[in-house]
Amino acid sequence: MSFLKPKDVIEEGDTVILYLTVNSMHAIEATPTIVNKKGETIENIFQTSYGALKVRNIIGVSYGSRVELSKGWAYVLQPNPELWTQTLPHRTQIIYTPDISMILFQLEVRPGSVIIESGTGSGSLSHYFLRAIKPSGHLHTFDFHEARAQQAREEFQRHGLGDFVSVYHRDVCQLGFGDELDGKADAVFLDLPAPQIAVPFATKTLKLEGGRFCSFSPCIEQSQRCCIALQEHGFTEIRSMEILQQEHIVKTRTMPVLDLEFLKHKKPSTENKDENHTEETNAKLESAKTPKETKKVLTSSAPSTLPGHTGYLTFATLPPAFVR
Repeated sequence: MSFLKPKDVIEEGDTVILYLTVNSMHAIEATPTIVNKKGETIENIFQTSYGALKVRNIIGVSYGSRVELSKGWAYVLQPNPELWTQTLPHRTQIIYTPDISMILFQLEVRPGSVIIESGTGSGSLSHYFLRAIKPSGHLHTFDFHEARAQQAREEFQRHGLGDFVSVYHRDVCQLGFGDELDGKADAVFLDLPAPQIAVPFATKTLKLEGGRFCSFSPCIEQSQRCCIALQEHGFTEIRSMEILQQEHIVKTRTMPVLDLEFLKHKKPSTENKDENHTEETNAKLESAKTPKETKKVLTSSAPSTLPGHTGYLTFATLPPAFVR
């Protein structure tokens, strides 16, 4: 029940994020015992790079607390969609936060929204949808793989989100989303190899007052075929984009201040050249002993490597029925 609402104390059965470092986190179930491959009930011991954790010891502990490991320590955190995306068991490739943030924004997801998603995959995006549509919205998520659909259904139940989501095992490219969902959705999201095949079915599910559409495709050819299908079915504002997150390197640098005092003095005449040369030499020796003025400046520079390609997001709007 960890995802349902904010909690203070870890209860048995909760999903807990064990935070070691920013690049090392694990999702564990707060269960004191587990059944091994031989069918025996044994103590639940979770191994980490900083030693072992007896999971029994975190039950009853406050979220955010520091817990001792056999060779160090870690923090126990309540899960949220961002942490879950970094620690979930991968059943398929997943969509990450930079793309997800744009999807939620462009689909105008809000509490009370009815969302259709295909396919479910590992449930990364599904958890973001569920957080955004609670407490009165609903997510209908489809996957053509029966085992993955069942795993996702059980996972949502364990996380306390079962009342807000319906999981279906169906190939939507061949069978559509079902007559019961016609005209019910505010937005449709597709993560399919051939999204253009599912566009006619997605059009039927959107409400009479219209709605938003999004497709995620790794190849630009898939996005192009989807755009053609969207145009043929009356969608407008069709737009494809690629989200590349780039973190700039920010540093404080110390820079010398340029001394322009010499510009205030006239150039010496020829007859006084020797005399002035001696004075100039003495002045240079004197100035060499004086520390130069410096100034600290906050600078920003691009990283040496750039993030690679993830996928193309294609967005579109279906106008209200009376103007189609």
